Amino acid sequence: MPFVITEPCINVKDKSCVSVCPVDCIYEFDGEPQLYIHPDECIECGACQPVCPVNAIYPDFEVPASQEKFIALNAEKSRALKAEKV
Repeated sequence: MPFVITEPCINVKDKSCVSVCPVDCIYEFDGEPQLYIHPDECIECGACQPVCPVNAIYPDFEVPASQEKFIALNAEKSRALKAEKV
């Protein structure tokens, strides 16, 4: 199960998670209000979760019900935006 970045990241984008990710699956894109985890690239190591200062990162099966839309949002945004960069 991949990890997901949720609402607390919006307009924060601390990037502590980016520096600890061993597979570089966390993306930041200009004009986007938060960071996104690419679900196909995430190896589920969990390194990102404890370093997030706003507690925005969850395994997809533990995302709070009020934040579930972020599961699809991470997948859609990271895939679409990564494709634009290629």
